[in-house]
Amino acid sequence: MKQISGNKLLVKALKEEGVEVVFGYPGACTINISDELYKQNEIAVVLPRHEQALVHEADAYARTTGKVGVCLVTSGPGATNLVTGLATANYDSVPLVCFTGQVERHLIGNDAFQEVDIVGITRSITKYGVTVKNREDLGRIIKEAFYIARTGRPGPVLIDLPKDVMSELGSAEYPKTVNIRGYKPNTNVHIGQLKKAIKMLNNAKKPLFLAGGGVNIARANKLFQEVAEKTQVPVVTTVMGRGSIPTNHPLFIGNLGMHGSYAANMAVSSCDVLFSIGTRFNDRITGKLHAFAPNAQIIHIDIDTASISRNIHVDVPIVADAKEAVEKMAEYVENCHTEKWLSEIAQWKKEHPLLMRPSSLSPMDILKEINTQFDEAIIVTDVGQHQMLVSQYAEITEKKQLIMSGGLGTMGYGFPGAIGAKIGNPDKPVIAISGDGGMQMNIQEFATAVLEELPVIACVFNNEYLGMVRQWQKLFYGKRYAMTNLRSGALSRRTEGEQYPEYTPDFVKLAESYGAKGIRVTKKEEIAAAFEEARKNTKTPTLIEFIIDPEEMVYPMIKPGGTLEDMIMDC
Repeated sequence: MKQISGNKLLVKALKEEGVEVVFGYPGACTINISDELYKQNEIAVVLPRHEQALVHEADAYARTTGKVGVCLVTSGPGATNLVTGLATANYDSVPLVCFTGQVERHLIGNDAFQEVDIVGITRSITKYGVTVKNREDLGRIIKEAFYIARTGRPGPVLIDLPKDVMSELGSAEYPKTVNIRGYKPNTNVHIGQLKKAIKMLNNAKKPLFLAGGGVNIARANKLFQEVAEKTQVPVVTTVMGRGSIPTNHPLFIGNLGMHGSYAANMAVSSCDVLFSIGTRFNDRITGKLHAFAPNAQIIHIDIDTASISRNIHVDVPIVADAKEAVEKMAEYVENCHTEKWLSEIAQWKKEHPLLMRPSSLSPMDILKEINTQFDEAIIVTDVGQHQMLVSQYAEITEKKQLIMSGGLGTMGYGFPGAIGAKIGNPDKPVIAISGDGGMQMNIQEFATAVLEELPVIACVFNNEYLGMVRQWQKLFYGKRYAMTNLRSGALSRRTEGEQYPEYTPDFVKLAESYGAKGIRVTKKEEIAAAFEEARKNTKTPTLIEFIIDPEEMVYPMIKPGGTLEDMIMDC
């Protein structure tokens, strides 16, 4: 029987798994894999400028296509640069298979050059990690990695590849099937539990659906909308669940949580049955645990057994894939006669709508223009004030998708995420929205976007501060803006009449230095033209810098340690 090297088997395995793109950065321990990838034409290879950006790009590619994202990096620092991205993907249930180079087996444990125990380092932030010790196990391990990454609750898997194992000759066979003892993810719905939950829903006077990121991950959006319409039960979402039902749908109330809408938070506090699907009930949506949905019986559908009753005790647990569960629900649910309840919610919306103060250039004006100009788009945010504003004001419909780092809150995700999304969806407009802080964490990816000819629109909300931290400092720390002013030194204290230095960098010039288009917007009247100009670029990325007043704040906001009813509406 023909024998081939481990490097050749890896490339064969990628083809067998239907991999179309590998996001890779080379090094001494993976140079032979790079060579094998060079010899074939079926799999595209993208060369980012930093491994952290690389894993974010693979992550967003996976989120927006539903495919497994694939990374390839070398040993040592190449591998450790994946850590933040692996944690990001793990929190948000993103299927990745990440291959890391490793020194030869006889050097492992000897503090060899560029040797780290990457499996040990990442054990708590991956779904599974393994070092391949024997060449004959390579094919099976790769097959299992892809299966583990995409089944059950999806997540990142790391495979560490010692260089000598990959050079060894062995079988050319790649397994067709997977059988892992101890890993048998359950997706089937327990009909008895589901019927119990639906009966509870039918008997409720104030029922409420809470849709989390699991609905989007399972791509159960259309089915969920059908269930909501059949029952006439209103819907709130987590930030990650936004888009579970179109945001312009009459049954959609808004996001709940720390920066949720008044109506959404009040609905959770007042409902008598909370039917939640695909959410972990983390602290950003619950506030004080004992005061969360105090009047409600709680139903929880989740693919992950460990997520049920971990943070919030639930009355009816259902372990199931969100899509399969919602599909079954559609067969049994009926109208819940919620007219009076919907009227009460409508009054809350009327009394406390989402609004921003008028200004010369408001983030709401920018997001309104995006809503107007883009019927179809993928919007990728970074982390901070702009992220919460996007989650409040961006319209997400059947043709629009919103992705972000929700669980980990990773600054620097937005721009590389947009690149990965565009690579996976070349025919869709892709818009990155970042703050001036987050954009600088992976701005080197303009080189990647230019060379790959990706017409991503990168919006930078430049308020000269790390805005979300500054907001806390303004509200709760006596306006002591320590380490947040990006024009001054970390602890500089301006005396009266003293001027800060000029802001650096000049984002427009920096974008242009990479070969991208740069536009600066200082007035509301310039917004529409800037996006129109950006849309003309079909081969190069465009950076639009919006000069934002640092005093722009994100409201509502839950007080630290408060309940969903302890909302700061404005100040």
